[in-house]
Amino acid sequence: MKKSEKRFRNFGVITIVSVYLLILVGGIVRATGSGMGCPDWPKCFGQWVPPTSEAELPANYKEVFKVAGKEIADFNVIHTWTEYVNRLVGSLIGVFILVTCILSVSFYKKDKLITVLSFITFLIVLFQGWLGSVVVSTNLKPVLITLHMLLAQLIVGILLFVIFRSFGDVLNLKKLPEATFKKVQFTLLICIALSIIQLMLGTQVREGVDVVAKSFDYQQRNLWLEEIGAVFYTHRSFSLLVLAVHGYFFFMLYKSKENVPTDTIKWAYFLGAILLIEILSGIGMAYFSIPNWLQPVHLLLGSLALGVQFILLLFINFEKFLKKQKNLAMHTA
Repeated sequence: MKKSEKRFRNFGVITIVSVYLLILVGGIVRATGSGMGCPDWPKCFGQWVPPTSEAELPANYKEVFKVAGKEIADFNVIHTWTEYVNRLVGSLIGVFILVTCILSVSFYKKDKLITVLSFITFLIVLFQGWLGSVVVSTNLKPVLITLHMLLAQLIVGILLFVIFRSFGDVLNLKKLPEATFKKVQFTLLICIALSIIQLMLGTQVREGVDVVAKSFDYQQRNLWLEEIGAVFYTHRSFSLLVLAVHGYFFFMLYKSKENVPTDTIKWAYFLGAILLIEILSGIGMAYFSIPNWLQPVHLLLGSLALGVQFILLLFINFEKFLKKQKNLAMHTA
């Protein structure tokens, strides 16, 4: 293994972890209602370093920094700095992905797809940054927030694929028997589809929480879920279907464990643990009036579950995804 390739793999893993950190920070921004803590972009109240008190702003700041034709709310230093930290973390992730792109050049002769996809990821991140500015300028339009979140999942997915593919000449995985492979893959694809739907339903619940919380002036949290209505109950009930299908997937892996690679089993255990904690966090939000600290955790767990499902899909289909890498390794040996 070349040192340059090892650097790409190691830094790629760091970048993936960092993207999940950004998802967590973004969840904190929404849970604390800090999305408009900085009413302009890329600066914050016209400054590169945001103010720490209202005294640092002009007297008519609500009019000066109005968004979508509406005056902004009273200055809140916690909201402002929470959103500012979110932007700093987002900028850092952009740098990380740029470095990942540069390091991916070491694979260009060996596997062009790794380099091409790495640069495509960087372009998506640039679009993501622009979209973030649009989210602010439209006063947190729900559809754009959902798109913003889905793009983050796409970025993670591409990064997972290129890092996995970069291990093509060193991985020595075991192929599943054909009959087992078809059943396991089909069930896993259903799991992924259901998880994406559940994630989308979750964003609808989140948007409902934002609207209801504002109407209650962020008081009486115990009444919020009732006011959200059908979308919450759909999200809650749908989780039972998600759990049942995943249970069947785990059962099939256990039933065929002698033929399933150890790495696949380990990732399946990890997925099971994430789903269990995610369901418990959902129950916690339902019965404890949506605690602020649980909301970003719930979102992060949902994103992690989707990422682990994709990793499992890569392991199950490793021959398809690593074929070119292995062939090139044999030709250059």
